[in-house]
Amino acid sequence: MSFTVLIPARLGSSRLPDKPLADIAGLPMVVHVARRALASGAAVVVVAADDTRTVEACARHGVRALLTRRDHATGSDRLAEACDLLALPDSEIVVNVQGDEPLIDPALIDACARLLAERPECVMGTAAHAIDTVAEFENPNVVKVVCDALGRALSFSRAPMPWWRDGYAAGLRQATALSDPPPLRHIGLYAYRAGFLRRYPTLAPSPIETIESLEQLRVLWHGERIAVHVSPLRPGPGVDTPDDLARVRALLHDTGQEPPRESG
Repeated sequence: MSFTVLIPARLGSSRLPDKPLADIAGLPMVVHVARRALASGAAVVVVAADDTRTVEACARHGVRALLTRRDHATGSDRLAEACDLLALPDSEIVVNVQGDEPLIDPALIDACARLLAERPECVMGTAAHAIDTVAEFENPNVVKVVCDALGRALSFSRAPMPWWRDGYAAGLRQATALSDPPPLRHIGLYAYRAGFLRRYPTLAPSPIETIESLEQLRVLWHGERIAVHVSPLRPGPGVDTPDDLARVRALLHDTGQEPPRESG
């Protein structure tokens, strides 16, 4: 299986300006992400940047990067442009690794790409893991996914989903009290075929996508299917805020710790 990793990197984060260039253990964050991706089975890893500073930072550390437009509404739109700039064939599997995931497990990238390769009826693949606390289940910043019998996404939501009627009727509030099987937290890792990535920007935004602020809902709204890999492990923390950045700096610099890795 051959696949390409594209890493969208946008400097204009409202909560953490210049986020891709944030220093972690002496390297820009986006370089950490790219090096993780290079440890996967990807044939090519490219950062799709919206600013020359990111391109130059990547070049200084031997990471391939290209400059894309600044006005893209979503990361998927940016990757669609990158597919064209790289002249990728429509059949090429492209894995979107977020530029704020410096602890991403390379084996999880491989699993997401392999899943899409094995599911020709799906236009996308993504990942999830089991939620193990009520606080996480009820947190609107934690995106939940429910799947059908074949492991394809039925829906994504920031709301607690599926709603455990009997548990809440009994006064669910204990940290370990969750439904069985447990609800699933969506991991923001996506695999696409390049042809669908090119088509994605032509799909009209859906009302539910706008309400939830989850662009993957556009795919389901238009009747397409998304395969979901359920990881046995929780991924390492991403970086959205200064507190997140401090946490990851401590993991990679002060202690040298890394998250557990998936097998195979």
